[in-house]
Amino acid sequence: MKEKRAVSKKRSKQPRPTDTELAILEILNDLKTGTVRQVLNQHNRIYEVQAGYTTILKTIQIMTEKGLVEKDSSRRPQVYKPHLSWKKTQQILLTDLMNKAFGGSAKQLVLGALSTKAVSEEELDEIERFLERIDEGE
Repeated sequence: MKEKRAVSKKRSKQPRPTDTELAILEILNDLKTGTVRQVLNQHNRIYEVQAGYTTILKTIQIMTEKGLVEKDSSRRPQVYKPHLSWKKTQQILLTDLMNKAFGGSAKQLVLGALSTKAVSEEELDEIERFLERIDEGE
């Protein structure tokens, strides 16, 4: 019989972005701030699936309502920026994944990530340096 693990039900108040919202957050992170047109241009340059202006506009409006982005209405056209830093967004998503799929275990999350693809020597060295810093109490 499979042993059940206790999974933390504690979740942050920050809503989880959809895949499309996450793509827009990444674009806004790169731009620092951006108009709908700037986000659209970047999106269509990066992704194979081309989006229309109204699709990006509506998605950003929903993201604003959800608290994922902030809007500066004092300028025309309106300018948007991520509510949280990209690093904080990544941390929230990783914590959510760790709790949902790895029983709250950071070790299992890391081991699972390392087992999915070949890791370069440089990446292993960087991981080792990071673990050493943790051991030293940084």
